[in-house]
Amino acid sequence: MAKRKSMKGDACPVARSLDAIGERWCLLVVRDAFDGARRFGDFQRRLGVARNILADRLRLLVEQGVLAVQPAADGTAYQEYVLTAKGESLFPVIVALRQWGERQLFAEGEAHSQLVDRQGGQPLAPLLPRAADGRLLASADTLVNKLADIP
Repeated sequence: MAKRKSMKGDACPVARSLDAIGERWCLLVVRDAFDGARRFGDFQRRLGVARNILADRLRLLVEQGVLAVQPAADGTAYQEYVLTAKGESLFPVIVALRQWGERQLFAEGEAHSQLVDRQGGQPLAPLLPRAADGRLLASADTLVNKLADIP
């Protein structure tokens, strides 16, 4: 297997984000953490991923500060993986991926899971990029500004 090029020093935030958490198992671990998975065995059962791969991804997510390890809440000798504030801030990313998948990867009427508001049981409104003044933005309405290093 070819060694993956690190993008830690890339000037693009998308590249750095993908370098940190963009591997599919990482995002699925984060998704399952939002769904209540806490222990290694919980993630392993839900994902069906090989133990060595899961251990590596959990280690990476802890190193990145997305997950933290803490003693099990039930007082057993187990440890739990919990989302940090940095991890919690990935919620809109997971929602955006879910909504894109619902729109683009499922046929009309095809069964799939759906994220709903606990309070009202309704599906979430689509996440849409907005300008600071509230206007909806399309990609053509945006441009990338390169920011210089601050001395």
